[in-house]
Formats: sequence, structure tokens, C-alpha cells
Amino acid sequence: MGYARIAGYTMLAEFATLPLQFDTPLAGELFLLGRILFGATLAFMGLNHFTDLETMAGYAEFKGLPAPKFSVIASGAVLALGGLAVAAGAFPVLAAGSLAFFLIVSAVTMHDFWSMDDPEEKQNEMTSFLKNVYGAGAALALLAVGGTAWPYAVGLGLF
Repeated sequence: MGYARIAGYTMLAEFATLPLQFDTPLAGELFLLGRILFGATLAFMGLNHFTDLETMAGYAEFKGLPAPKFSVIASGAVLALGGLAVAAGAFPVLAAGSLAFFLIVSAVTMHDFWSMDDPEEKQNEMTSFLKNVYGAGAALALLAVGGTAWPYAVGLGLF
């Protein structure tokens, strides 16, 4: 790691990074388990977009989304395909990046708890907002390591 001295202050000039390693006991297996839990949960949520399409489209319309039915189908596809890809270790950069983007956007557009007056509705929307935010955090963490070799992964990728 290098340092630079500017106006009498020592400042960090560059960061050294180490390659991602899974050489500690059970690290690869725990990473796989985390991917399966995260990915399968999101894939299940995506399937719900299809099995409850009319209700979700009505909610999307209520929230002011353009083309609500298409939006529900598209978001269901992102969740289902992205979740399965993360679990399998396929296209990790694309899958994790798509999930992170979707979860952040949907947190703000669909779960705007700050605009609710009813305390119960506000709490429900805040819970959904926070679930999307921590899901986006997990997806961003996976995105950060998406360009490295994942243990127990199918190994398909664009990058």
C-alpha cells in the first residue's frame, strides 16, 4: 500500500487488493449455502409475481407504475432468473448487478413508507423497503466478487 504526503498530511494513495480466496475450512460450502438461501428466496419471490400477477399488477398500478402488468412480469423474471443464476453461480456479474439495481429501484418506487399516513401501512412499507435494501446490499457484495471464481458454481459468465 502506498502513501502520499500532501501539505504535511500523510494520505492513503492506493489500495492493495487480495484475490478472493476460499481456502479456510468450509468457506466454499458456506458461500454456496449463502448463495442458495439468497438466490432461492429471490427466485421464489419472482415466481410469486407470476402466480399472483393480477393482484401485483393492481398494486403496481396503485403505486403509479407505467404498464403495471408488464412491470410485474419483468420484475418477476429479474427476480426468478437472477436468483437462480446466483444460486447456481451462473453469470454472477449480470445476475447480482440486475438484482441490486432492481431491489434499489423497487425499494424507492414501491415501498415509499415515508409518504404513508396510516401507521400500520407505514410499518408494512418500511419492512418491505428494508428487505429490499438489505437484499440490494447482499447483491452488491456478490457483484463485488462476481468476477472471481466461485466455488461450486457452474462457471458461466460474461465477464
